[in-house]
Amino acid sequence: MSVKVEVIEGGVPHNTILAAGLVASLVCIYLSYASTFLGAPWMAFFGGLAAVAALVWGSHTIKHLCSYGIGTGVPSAGMMAFGSGVIAMLFATKFGIMAPIVAVVLAAVIGAILGFVANNILNMRIPVMIMSLVEMAIIGALVLMGFSAQIAGTFELMGLLSGSISILGLSLPSYQVSLIGGCLIATAFMLGGIAIQHPFNACLGPSWTQDRMLYLAAECGFLSMIPVAVMSMAIIPMGPALLSLIVALIGWYYTYAKYIELSKRDAYDWLDSKPIPELEGH
Repeated sequence: MSVKVEVIEGGVPHNTILAAGLVASLVCIYLSYASTFLGAPWMAFFGGLAAVAALVWGSHTIKHLCSYGIGTGVPSAGMMAFGSGVIAMLFATKFGIMAPIVAVVLAAVIGAILGFVANNILNMRIPVMIMSLVEMAIIGALVLMGFSAQIAGTFELMGLLSGSISILGLSLPSYQVSLIGGCLIATAFMLGGIAIQHPFNACLGPSWTQDRMLYLAAECGFLSMIPVAVMSMAIIPMGPALLSLIVALIGWYYTYAKYIELSKRDAYDWLDSKPIPELEGH
């Protein structure tokens, strides 16, 4: 038996958030690709913005799925998203400029299979399970592709597999100095997985409001974008990496301030309490 919350008063419909998140992520990922025409990855920060847009969409998808009374499944939903999304993302990188589109299509297929298994073999019987897992797989693929583009300046396979090092003025290829060879993709996986799970977990309850949760999702996305920008300093030139870091910091500060403002609005009272002191020997 499941309990579903049907109405969000004054909120944005889920399908609108879905469409906006999908379009914004794809547009930003393709804008990051424009770096290939500039001689340096100055547009790499758009990859991070693509990840933020997908994470905002993803937080609402988790809320949509968990409105059927499976709140304890929030972490597993996030890991399912990135576990299936990384398969689609890595396979799609072989298709060059078509990679984002291929990632979306392949992730949708993987998500549909996982949703079918969950509903018909594991017998979960949740009406939105299949569609939600389709969305989650696409979101996972887009977030990882966005962060990959931010770190490496590209979403094509060879750019993610191989970097370069300078020895005595000569530029030599190095598989260790790359997103995949340096295992930076594993860190991006965890940053995205935590960011997509936290907003609904933090905001659920009788005082839940949609705008507060979505601002927290954006804040978590920008917060994840900060270490991704730092990691990119090992792969791309310092100038574009610093630009990504500045964009991430500005986005984080704005969304964090808005989240605190909305938290004060929704709270019964706001007390400036201090931590409980810890006494030595007790």
